[in-house]
Amino acid sequence: MIEVTINGAAQHFPQPINVAQLVVELNLLGKRIAIERNGDIVPRSQFEAVALVSGDQLEIVVAVGGG
Repeated sequence: MIEVTINGAAQHFPQPINVAQLVVELNLLGKRIAIERNGDIVPRSQFEAVALVSGDQLEIVVAVGGG
């Protein structure tokens, strides 16, 4: 089991997961987002390659439009 913290809240996943799978799991596919993992921005081009491990601290920001 993988346990990570996302925006301050603990999340559990029963099996290994990468950032791209996390985006799908959180229903963020197609949204303009930025993801920071342990203090470093994860480039969108690296979402598939970056595997999450227990203890990772993630911050996810969703861009919203308006004015």
